[in-house]
Amino acid sequence: MDQRRAVTGKLASKYRGCRSRKERSKILEEVVELTGYHRKYAAWLLRNYGKRRVVSVGPNESVLLVVGKKNKRRKSFRPKKYDDTVQKQIVFIWDTFRLCGKRMKQAMPDLIPSLIRKGRLARHGEVHRKLLEVSAATIDRLLAAERAACRLKGSTLTKPSSILKSQIPIVISSELDRNKPGQYQIDLVGHDGGTPRGHFARSLNAMELSSGWIEPRVVINEAHRWTHEALKSIRSTSPVPVHSLHSDNDSAFINERVQRWCAQQGIRYTRGRPYHSNDTCYIEQKNYNIIRQAVGYLRYESEQEVALVAQLYANLRLLVNYFLPSARLVDKRREGSRIKRIYDRPQSPFRRLLENPAVPTAVKIKLRHGKQNLDPFQLKRNITEIQDQLLELQRRKGGALLYPGPSYPLATERKNARLFG
Repeated sequence: MDQRRAVTGKLASKYRGCRSRKERSKILEEVVELTGYHRKYAAWLLRNYGKRRVVSVGPNESVLLVVGKKNKRRKSFRPKKYDDTVQKQIVFIWDTFRLCGKRMKQAMPDLIPSLIRKGRLARHGEVHRKLLEVSAATIDRLLAAERAACRLKGSTLTKPSSILKSQIPIVISSELDRNKPGQYQIDLVGHDGGTPRGHFARSLNAMELSSGWIEPRVVINEAHRWTHEALKSIRSTSPVPVHSLHSDNDSAFINERVQRWCAQQGIRYTRGRPYHSNDTCYIEQKNYNIIRQAVGYLRYESEQEVALVAQLYANLRLLVNYFLPSARLVDKRREGSRIKRIYDRPQSPFRRLLENPAVPTAVKIKLRHGKQNLDPFQLKRNITEIQDQLLELQRRKGGALLYPGPSYPLATERKNARLFG
């Protein structure tokens, strides 16, 4: 294009200086041959090159341009499909649940009915339709300005036990059966506030591998009896029978009390290799995504704090298991110097259990019945109120607000402190 423009400009002055029609025709033919322009368009360019002309670009629109010069391309403005009203609803859902675009896309059918009941959204309205059809990539784009993440790692409190290790088989992550229901990974998360001295509470987190179903519990300390009680509670509330438990080498799990209980209940107990955290990789991920995001990095040591964390987990397990989708890694392969990971469609643990043919029909009916009266926004509101109470107790103790992380925006002070995930 630049070369054709240069040729036309060079010959335009010569064309306009010709006195005879024959000379102008000769130059015109030369321009047509060199540029490929239509003869009439080439003649118009030669006559008007360098002059200002008003050119029609539409039925009721025209622009002023300099013929032959490179003019700035007009920006085409397409009206927004997802306007501010839709974006506000998406931001509200993200503020509440902190889901990525792929997870939010799959959660929309479960979350929209609650928005309608609360009067935030009209049934079968334009916004309703757009929320159902918006893509995961568009959700991420609409949320780009709102996102703020701060990922920090806590210290490890695992203490290995060598007494019973020889009796507990080692299983690596690739050997775990992720398709058979009832296979659990378990781990402890310490709430020491950055100072691992004295007595402080711990969270015992359990995850069912086939569905991602979580069962978080809180214990007042690492005594074996509390770990045992928490495991019994997890077994009683698990939607499917517990067939196996897999943990790291923490003495809270590798002890005679827990091993004897597993043998009595017919539960297979395995452990990972020492200093190989990838052998418990699934539960390690949930320790941050679930536990740290919910209760932060504060120090919890009193009975009142432990009771509040227990209430928080009672709401959290319902919210995560029934409403919040998560993606599952289905394949991982090396392509040159990179590793390509392939994930399935994000689904909530509830949906995965319903679609698993190995789960009994009676269990699926019980799960559907358990979800009927649950409101995800009310569950999230309960969690937020408990987080505020935990923050107030920390302030009364005069403790430092350590390890700031991503904040929940529903409480201004907590947002400024940036405590919880």
